[in-house]
Amino acid sequence: MRAICTTRGRNASDGACAAPREFFNLGDHVGDAPAAVAANRVRLQSAIGARPVFMNQVHGVQVARLTPGMADGVTADAAITTFAQLACTVLMADCLPVLFADSAGRAVAAAHAGWRGLARGVLEQTLAAFKSLPVDAAATHENGDILAWLGPCIGPDAFEVGCEVRDAFVRTDAGAAACFRPVRAGKFLADLSALARRRLAAQGVTRIYGNDGGAAWCTVTQRERFFSHRRDHITLGGSGRMAACIWLQ
Repeated sequence: MRAICTTRGRNASDGACAAPREFFNLGDHVGDAPAAVAANRVRLQSAIGARPVFMNQVHGVQVARLTPGMADGVTADAAITTFAQLACTVLMADCLPVLFADSAGRAVAAAHAGWRGLARGVLEQTLAAFKSLPVDAAATHENGDILAWLGPCIGPDAFEVGCEVRDAFVRTDAGAAACFRPVRAGKFLADLSALARRRLAAQGVTRIYGNDGGAAWCTVTQRERFFSHRRDHITLGGSGRMAACIWLQ
């Protein structure tokens, strides 16, 4: 198994895109020059030695099963595969990427978990996809044998949300209230990575790594390292997208 999470880059040699999407933007839907995005996607594929399969992400729960020859653009917010050299890939610029692998390294998956997808069950659907794999393709069907890695996302000191976001989680899990800190009437600071960890744990996933809610993981505050839609969309007119990929060698 191999995995990578890209960053925005630090100098002009890191990619082909122009401000405010410099330098290594991989999103083809954010107003960037198509040729620049295509060049960066070629760079990514060359760097990892596997083909990233890019999806049309809609903040839903659909899980695509990647097979050789599948074209980019399938509408889904998660992907799973048992085929080598196909990288399950999610784009993000504040939403949480979650990468999965079974402990024997026979299947991998990636999920795009913004608050909407997280509340709707994208992580649960991705885990269910592991269980649906043929017995001879996956070493286990038990969630306790799944590893999960959480990538960078908007941090708990930057993600201000309204009551509707809090209610979307608390109505089915009262304990999720601990992941929301009130800041003023009707507004809360939400801990997206903590919400994801909570939902994974509820499904029996115990080996969870990566984003712990610390400042180093925050896409908003780590300006030089990460793209952030919330930070840059209003002030700069847009933002690039990073990618989190996982694949089988």
